[in-house]
Amino acid sequence: MKRISVTQHGLILVTAVFLVATANTTFFAKVIETYALTVTNIGFLLSVPLLLACILVLVTSLVASRYTTRPVLILMVLVAAPAAYFTDRFGTVIDDVMIQNMVDTNTAEATDLLTIELALRVLLLGIVPAILIWRIPVRYRGVWPELRSKALVSGVSVLLIAAMVFAFSGHYASFFREHKPLRYHTNPTYPLYSLGRYWVDHGAIRAVPAFARIGEDAAIPHGDPEYELVIMVVGETARADRFSLNGYSRDTNPLLSREPNLHSYTNVMACGTSTAVSVPCMFALAGREDFDRQQAEHTENVLDVLQRAGVSVLWRDNNSDSKGVASRVAYQDFQSPAVNPVCDTECRDEGMLAGLQDFIDRQHSDILIVLHQMGNHGPAYYKRYPAEFEHFKPACQSAELSQCSLEEINNAYDNAIRYTDRFLAQVVALLKANTAAFETAMLYVSDHGESLGEHGLYLHGLPYAMAPREQKHVPVLLWLGDSSDVEIASVIENTDQPTSQDAIFHSLLAIFEVNSSVLDRKLVKFKVKEAGTD
Repeated sequence: MKRISVTQHGLILVTAVFLVATANTTFFAKVIETYALTVTNIGFLLSVPLLLACILVLVTSLVASRYTTRPVLILMVLVAAPAAYFTDRFGTVIDDVMIQNMVDTNTAEATDLLTIELALRVLLLGIVPAILIWRIPVRYRGVWPELRSKALVSGVSVLLIAAMVFAFSGHYASFFREHKPLRYHTNPTYPLYSLGRYWVDHGAIRAVPAFARIGEDAAIPHGDPEYELVIMVVGETARADRFSLNGYSRDTNPLLSREPNLHSYTNVMACGTSTAVSVPCMFALAGREDFDRQQAEHTENVLDVLQRAGVSVLWRDNNSDSKGVASRVAYQDFQSPAVNPVCDTECRDEGMLAGLQDFIDRQHSDILIVLHQMGNHGPAYYKRYPAEFEHFKPACQSAELSQCSLEEINNAYDNAIRYTDRFLAQVVALLKANTAAFETAMLYVSDHGESLGEHGLYLHGLPYAMAPREQKHVPVLLWLGDSSDVEIASVIENTDQPTSQDAIFHSLLAIFEVNSSVLDRKLVKFKVKEAGTD
């Protein structure tokens, strides 16, 4: 029996059609959502999958050869299968920031994302096709015949692309100019483009910038005899609209709501929609518009400036890590039971408070303690709180959100917010115990928000320009001890004013009464009494 074989470009064509048909459900849904299925749009809508197939064929043909065709096609199907799963299931966009998130994800976080549905999709639409591509016999007809075939296939692809764009020029003009976010969902073209962009930004191609020092003139005036003790809690994936302090109908802040000295800033936007961006950005001088992660890795941040001014800085982490923010200050990892005394199914945020009083007692200076929470990290929200915090029921008990109703997902998420409420109340209690010796304050800032099914989206990480408010609107709380020099009236006056995480850098300098040329007081949403005044 004669064994089946295909030509090199035949294999390319079959693979392109397979990828268009199996890996672009969300893309086509977004196109139909943007261009209604009407008689006037039907021709354009039918042309879109053909155009995408032609682009895949053209790009692959240009790099095709005896030695590259199979590896390139295998890479495409292996990238497309998991990318399609996360895009279809959660609305995720696989851009360079999301790839950075993947690189930063630790084993525990990655395990939460591994589901049977993901495994089946990768197996059936990734691994099996990759094996077939590797094993199917390909007929190579010599250099010149293959070059002629390459020219023919590429030429036909270009002509078809041009014909479709010309025939539906009005539609494609708006497609490329007014609806640019649609292309973020093309698969595997955009994930592969993002991989290339990530490699350029983080690989050997881009020159590493020289390390930059900032705020070298930072100093604390000598006129204030009282030391500051500030605990900053960096929250994870908490939404401002899920805090009852901000008007949420459910009682998610039963303990914090009893604190008369606690104030909620209700109109704060995050630097980004992922931890990899928001955490380093909120501590950086640059601000969201000018933030560049690689540059930030080679530039001092507000912790460096505070430390230079004489503040004792400690970072404790119950998340993946500090994203480079705490590289030059004291750092402790609390994700292990060997360090964290409060662990059950996972190590809890409140374990980061263990031994803090001893640390405080050993210092003879101003103190900043940063506690980086596990918080509401999804999709396994049910893991983020102890069993006794199962207040809203029934709660989703799976990381595979497709197995749960919207009510169950929201219940689990809100239960995790209630656990953060308890943790922050314990932080406040620790600060109250030290108010006689220090000017005390707690600042809580979530890194970004979360989509919980609104607009068909889940989790976070969408490009900022297209991300919904749920992923960008974050809770910010400020608790002030009775000895604090922060003027309460100025806090109350500014709690509803629009601001962003750009203010964090400057607010930390202000609360420690640091004078520096890098301090922009216009961004600080409170006033501090000058040393020596009542």
